[in-house]
Amino acid sequence: MKAKELRNLKDEDLVKKITESKKELFELRLKQSTGNLDKPSKIHELRKDVARMKTILRERELSKGGEN
Repeated sequence: MKAKELRNLKDEDLVKKITESKKELFELRLKQSTGNLDKPSKIHELRKDVARMKTILRERELSKGGEN
């Protein structure tokens, strides 16, 4: 997903997406270890997506703290 699309989501939705992505990442790594992974680039994409989502959450957290 693109960062612009992710920024339109609420915090709760982002946390949910992170959890789902991490679960999918685990499953892909398991498939990779058994040699059944069809698209190895999917692991790289998911890792980047999770990092993007965490970055957006952190930015929001810092901006909320700066308002006080």
